Amino acid sequence: MRVASVAARVHLMAPRVTRARRASSTRTRATSSSASASLSEGMQPHLYVPEERASKYGRNTAQYLLDLDANTSTTFNFCGGMMFGVSLSQRLKDHLGEVAEAGEEDPMQPVIYGPEVRRMSDRPGHSQDAFADNVSLFHGREVRQAKIAAGGGGMLIHLSFAGEQNGSDPEGWTEGEVEEYAGWLSDRQRRWRDHDVLQNEGFATFGDRFGNAAFTLHHKFYLHVDGGNNFWLSAEDGCEGVATPPTPPAKDYGGGRGAFSLFK
Repeated sequence: MRVASVAARVHLMAPRVTRARRASSTRTRATSSSASASLSEGMQPHLYVPEERASKYGRNTAQYLLDLDANTSTTFNFCGGMMFGVSLSQRLKDHLGEVAEAGEEDPMQPVIYGPEVRRMSDRPGHSQDAFADNVSLFHGREVRQAKIAAGGGGMLIHLSFAGEQNGSDPEGWTEGEVEEYAGWLSDRQRRWRDHDVLQNEGFATFGDRFGNAAFTLHHKFYLHVDGGNNFWLSAEDGCEGVATPPTPPAKDYGGGRGAFSLFK
């Protein structure tokens, strides 16, 4: 149940080409993406317990996202039991590493919206298009049958860098994905892409990254908290998952309330 309202912090800035380095005022020293060690001993409490997350990261959301990615056990619980891992592209990690090092006050820090922004369409000035700025909105993919994914179900959320031009992230949305984006529609009304399609469209390392059996649907994502300050990763169609330790995989019947639908 959502209770107390938290004021939403809204940044709607286009990505900058250059960045002025500034002294960090973070509550914890930020580490670059290259220095983020891979953790494999379970999902640490500071990644999902609201009080511990706030204490460790303050408003350095960039570092929090990097640490979610670095922990190989990180999962998000979608739809009451569908455990999705999370994976960031190297280009996005490089960008977030710069932001994290610059500190909490950097204007490129990702926005975490308050509980009053329950859907992406509740954001002020929201428009139904492919725009993302790596601050308030992110390009991403729902990946199924991934060869490696925390949670045991072969499911993960892949976030990539939304650049100023096509090709700025080798793992970013392809031109076809940008042109066809209609993430406000249900999964069954949209085109899923498999290994062959994505490689032909320019994601040359898709098979190496996720396996030749993997297939995807691209979504835009935003970040928000609920009334208990739990952290949620949410797609434009209303599907969302909360950061929480892995649980046994739930059966995915497809078409359920708020569930990502099956490919077939």
